[in-house]
Amino acid sequence: MKRYPLDLQFFAGEKTEKATPQKRQESRRKGQVAKSAEVPAALILLGGLMLLSFLGGWMLDQILAIYRINFSQYIGWEWTPKNIRTFFEQMTFNAMKILAPIMGAAIVFGFFGNFIQVGSLFTTDPLMAKLERIDPIQGAKRIFSMRALVELAKSLLKIVIISVAAFSVLWSEKDELFLLSQKSIAYSLSYIGSLVIQMGLVASIILLVLAILDFMYQKYEFEKGIRMSKQDIQDEYKKSEGDPLIKSKIKERQRQMSMNRMIQDLPNADVLITNPTHYAIAIKYDAETMEAPMVIAMGKDHLALKIKEKAKELGIVIMENKPLARALYQQVEIGDSVPEELFLAVAEVLAYIYRLKGKIK
Repeated sequence: MKRYPLDLQFFAGEKTEKATPQKRQESRRKGQVAKSAEVPAALILLGGLMLLSFLGGWMLDQILAIYRINFSQYIGWEWTPKNIRTFFEQMTFNAMKILAPIMGAAIVFGFFGNFIQVGSLFTTDPLMAKLERIDPIQGAKRIFSMRALVELAKSLLKIVIISVAAFSVLWSEKDELFLLSQKSIAYSLSYIGSLVIQMGLVASIILLVLAILDFMYQKYEFEKGIRMSKQDIQDEYKKSEGDPLIKSKIKERQRQMSMNRMIQDLPNADVLITNPTHYAIAIKYDAETMEAPMVIAMGKDHLALKIKEKAKELGIVIMENKPLARALYQQVEIGDSVPEELFLAVAEVLAYIYRLKGKIK
């Protein structure tokens, strides 16, 4: 029996609960999201191959043009510092012109691959220096951890699957490959280029399927990693909502301030309507400045008794009207005007009070 508190404490510390929205938001702010590096890699490969299939002819013409100008113009130049600079500038421009579409496609597909996983997210927290990252013990634990073994198994499986797929494509074209020695160089280059594109497309599709499966696994691992214990949820609630003891003290302070304001406004009341022991409602009315009577103080039970005591000290007329007091307490807040359905009853009370005070005949 003495061990029950320890057992309860143990189970309360187990991370078995799903992460709260606040925990997810905090993890996202730190850059901790469910993301697979395989998705953008597969999309970059697929996008690059699609671009090559569309722009391959244009890129080949550009490369051939570079070879032509090298062997027809540059080969006869006198190599001076100025000519060398011009040569490198033109070669760099021609190379960038060929590589720019591929680099642009890689950037676009890489961005798209990350965006479809995590949406719009910018944070510098992962770039901040942390001492635990250079800790050799922690580094060794990461290298020989179960997660590292899973990543190794995934990489080996990916290599095997892609190798088998590439070999299958080559094996299906083995007859044509053996006949390339009898074909022209132009035909052989065109055929090999199309075969490379075909193998790349097959590999990229396989990589994309594996990337989707890897993203599902990474999401599972992420959800598992951000689980919370019941104690964590309670601590988060206290942190966000405030300690219950402090909140109760604040409410008590607010009630005290509200009561003080009511006591200060009580001298302006024309009448105090009571239950007589449960409710007390102070009414004020000025025909010249107000359209309807207004409640300036009200209370229940202990507070009602305090209001009645203060009203007696101030000489305010106290009138017992159980139904009216109960209806006013339930329907009206401090500072509100008397509702239309109760206006007649309140007006009768005020008229009686005014007659007592000699304000009206």
